[in-house]
Amino acid sequence: MGDFKHLVIAKFKEGVVVEEILKGMEKLASDLEAVKSFEWGQDIESQEMLRQGFTHAFIMTFHKKEDFTAFLGHPNHVEFSTTFSAAIEKIVLLDFPAVLVKAPA
Repeated sequence: MGDFKHLVIAKFKEGVVVEEILKGMEKLASDLEAVKSFEWGQDIESQEMLRQGFTHAFIMTFHKKEDFTAFLGHPNHVEFSTTFSAAIEKIVLLDFPAVLVKAPA
């Protein structure tokens, strides 16, 4: 089985300092060994009607689902989740085993 992915698509509340949230997420991912990799991006191309107000996407990769489960219960994640949740206006979460079709070069 391949990696396990945690995908978050978010729209932040008005007035939120997104850079502070991003720094917190980067620190969380760097500090926790369970996180294999972390990527994020801000939408710059989609038409507003297609993105439905969402502005940022975050992808965390784990070696296996058990690592993701450990991540969810880790005190650092639990603490950061409170900050993150307070900054969010809209969110979509998907957690799934990845099916690799084409490996990175």
